[in-house]
Amino acid sequence: MTREDRAAWQALCQDRFEAQAPLSRFTTIKTGGPAAWLLDARDEEEIAQALGLARRLGIPTLVMGCGSNLLISDAGFDGLVIHLGEHFARMSAVGNRVRAQAGVTLKALAYFAADRDLAGLTFAAGIPGSLGGGAYMNAGAFGGEMAQVITFLDCLDPSGKRLTVSVSQAQYGYRHSRMMEEGLVVLGAEMRLAPGHKEDLYQQMREYQECRREKQPLTYPSAGSFFKRPAGLFAGALIEQAGLKGLTVGGAQVSEKHAGFLINTGEATTADFLALKAQVQQRVQEQFGVMLEPEVRIIDESPAP
Repeated sequence: MTREDRAAWQALCQDRFEAQAPLSRFTTIKTGGPAAWLLDARDEEEIAQALGLARRLGIPTLVMGCGSNLLISDAGFDGLVIHLGEHFARMSAVGNRVRAQAGVTLKALAYFAADRDLAGLTFAAGIPGSLGGGAYMNAGAFGGEMAQVITFLDCLDPSGKRLTVSVSQAQYGYRHSRMMEEGLVVLGAEMRLAPGHKEDLYQQMREYQECRREKQPLTYPSAGSFFKRPAGLFAGALIEQAGLKGLTVGGAQVSEKHAGFLINTGEATTADFLALKAQVQQRVQEQFGVMLEPEVRIIDESPAP
């Protein structure tokens, strides 16, 4: 820690950081307290500088995109949140390869590829997240997942050092990756796709979207599928068979449309969701001997009452 580091941090606080920024506006579940500092990142150099300074000054960091898989404490995050959004969302294509920055939404990425007659990303069109988050956790749907199309990722380590991670080095598994294990920040990725036809790809995406509308509670804020799929089973089916559809704690509810979703009925807090999660886990374990593991990333979880 040096005087220069402190001066550089102070300059960012004055010029680029937003203080006490409410994180509920960045999460799809619409809960979460304030971040001590928020950076809406513009470029890689800015992200690396902020990460490096925060590490040297002992300030915790959290990187987020669309906030579609996050449950953040009502107390907020006492550190720096780096938001990769619309200012970090460039895409390009050469032949059958697409490059994109982490802030690109998966929906925009899927349509960008389809418009260029490139197949392989239709599964991602309805996932309410960004490329960064999708690559970080190996997001998937309808039999597809990001590991099937990614060739390499541009990352930063927690100190802000740049590195390239190949798909084999990413150690992808079900909703898991090396990036999660090591706290790497995904800046972007290259994907290798296959030839396709725009009209067919658009039709497939329409069918996937209709399936989601029919089966998922898309009219309520949520973090998507709340629990991971147990081996050989489905979390939503276990929750429904336990008779938990409609179970409510405060403003948080097990969706009556799809039991795998915990929804915000209007004024839910993160504490409501944590208490509901604990009840669901307990009841499912008691009835089926299965402990459901959250798929949602919980930041600064506090004990449920």
